[in-house]
Amino acid sequence: MTDTTCFAVFSQCVRVADGGELIQSVSARDKEFHFQNWFRSRLSEIGTHFEEGGRNSYPDFTMVEHTEGYEVKGLAWPGRVRNYDANSQMPTGRHNGRSIFYVFGRYPADLEPYPDHGHGRQYPVIDLVMCHGSFLNADREYIHKNKSVKGFGTYGDVLIRDRKMYVAPTPFALTEGTTGLMTLIVPETMAAPDGFREVGRLTRTEAAELVAAYRFDLRTNELAAERVPNPRANAEHRFVAYRLDGHAAKQVSMVPRPEGDRA
Repeated sequence: MTDTTCFAVFSQCVRVADGGELIQSVSARDKEFHFQNWFRSRLSEIGTHFEEGGRNSYPDFTMVEHTEGYEVKGLAWPGRVRNYDANSQMPTGRHNGRSIFYVFGRYPADLEPYPDHGHGRQYPVIDLVMCHGSFLNADREYIHKNKSVKGFGTYGDVLIRDRKMYVAPTPFALTEGTTGLMTLIVPETMAAPDGFREVGRLTRTEAAELVAAYRFDLRTNELAAERVPNPRANAEHRFVAYRLDGHAAKQVSMVPRPEGDRA
């Protein structure tokens, strides 16, 4: 396909990681931008124009010539791998008319083998999964908004903010065969160009029920969800996993979902 940057971006990430390009630390306290800065360099190297948002903007990078964006998540390993916090936006494959790709890169939490040398700590890329946002959540209609309610407190002058945080599974938790490797996951309608090999067919099935609302009782501190039937229950969304030619042919598959698991 010529109307997407994802194959070129993924290829550059893999080639540079194979060549030993390390992630440069930003600071010991703020690790959010370690991997994001590494990924920004890959966008620059493929010669495409992009814009970078601020700390709380979404997505992290928006392309100029293509209606696409990239949201970047760096994960220390060993550490939290099964899910991640989305502080300002529900995972989605489309936002403001742009297709959204998520880039998950893991790096070692223990940096001792990669000393400072006066230039800051450095991290190798252990593995990477780039996936279309619809692999994480197929809904395109939901619009994230933070709301508030006034009148709380004994004097009635305290405002309560409803600031939503979403906790979504990572591709490392959803799939088998991605650990230690570089994998691209896209909808089956996106055919890969020469230089890519297919390593798996993946299907995600919509749940029978959807959370449509929730209530929080300030007296008991209990949170209750209101669920409604999903009109698209059991609808299947199909994806293909790719790697570059010459890389591991290990197959990628979905992790079986426990019966009744809503998370």
